[in-house]
Amino acid sequence: MWRCGIQVEGSYYPVNDITLTVRDVSKIFNRRIIFENVAFSLSAGESLAITGKNGSGKSTLVKIVCGVLSPTSGTIAYVVNGKILDVEQVKDKIGLVSPYLQLYDEFTGLENLEILSKIRANSVPIGERAGEVLRLVGLWERKNDFLRTYSSGMKQRLKYAFALLHCPPVLILDEPTSNLDAEGIDVVKKIVQEQQKTAILIVATNDKIEADWCQRQMHLGI
Repeated sequence: MWRCGIQVEGSYYPVNDITLTVRDVSKIFNRRIIFENVAFSLSAGESLAITGKNGSGKSTLVKIVCGVLSPTSGTIAYVVNGKILDVEQVKDKIGLVSPYLQLYDEFTGLENLEILSKIRANSVPIGERAGEVLRLVGLWERKNDFLRTYSSGMKQRLKYAFALLHCPPVLILDEPTSNLDAEGIDVVKKIVQEQQKTAILIVATNDKIEADWCQRQMHLGI
């Protein structure tokens, strides 16, 4: 297994050197204010639940923190060993599980991990790590089956395998238990507990039980 951390200008920094700072972030779509002046800071070993009703902007904020969307105003910054980096410089070290992450039905579970890893442009071969994460989420025996034969819950588990593949120092979960049965939810709980020991964890949810997994909560909307 390779070391989990962040590369900055050729140097390696362990995950406990990372801090995320969201400062006065606002987003406007079609002249409608989705949210404004959102601010928080997280370091490794800390977790935050982003709550709010449907349409409050939880998923939008997650996309901004991941670098998928740009804020209308405000800044997202990561600090690694005292060096300030923008999201573009670290987003390949972010693990994301979300309803809008696309998987490929025409490939197997293992092939999906390989393809998505290449898209992420992670230069480290997935090798043994793929086996580790597939066993963790209970999909090792189905790794060579086409994704079109997977249930919705199995596809959700595969998203977790992909999110954890590169040992992310930042893990972000949007609707974390969507489509999962009781066994799948137990797997997610274990992942959440483990990630909170060394990583930054963000959970976007309107489920109180999921929100209570985190040390802190922030509510969007009125």
